[in-house]
Amino acid sequence: MKAILSAGFVVGTLDILAAFLHYFLKTHNNPVVVLHFIASGVFGKRAYSGGLQMALWGLLFHFIIVFAFTILFFRLFRSLRFIQRLGILFSVIYGVFMWSVTQFIVIPLSNIPSVAPLSFAGAALSIGILIVCIGIPLLYIARKTCPIKP
Repeated sequence: MKAILSAGFVVGTLDILAAFLHYFLKTHNNPVVVLHFIASGVFGKRAYSGGLQMALWGLLFHFIIVFAFTILFFRLFRSLRFIQRLGILFSVIYGVFMWSVTQFIVIPLSNIPSVAPLSFAGAALSIGILIVCIGIPLLYIARKTCPIKP
């Protein structure tokens, strides 16, 4: 459990920092809007005018989602021997899986007021961030904390 908690905090922090950096480089605006966007999944449009409180809700929701994906990763890693042997390939597959779940299940079921249309470049960048900031670090942490079964 300690490994899952620390892994969730590490990858959640890496992922949100990557989202902040991407948003800032793209718009040159305050990246706290990223947290308002996440909070809008529950609170709708009013999340954008909710200030610090909504940003904190967004951060909480971000970490809840990241912890859910972290728990699933560890369960799969511990229980399916072939996943342990896939290594980086599993991190790539898991990145695509996380993006797909978020894009096609979480966002449509949320109250997010508007989402930019899908583009190949946007999807590739988002998936790449998930692979680098979540998938690969989770693989590394899982290998360190969960010995590979013979």
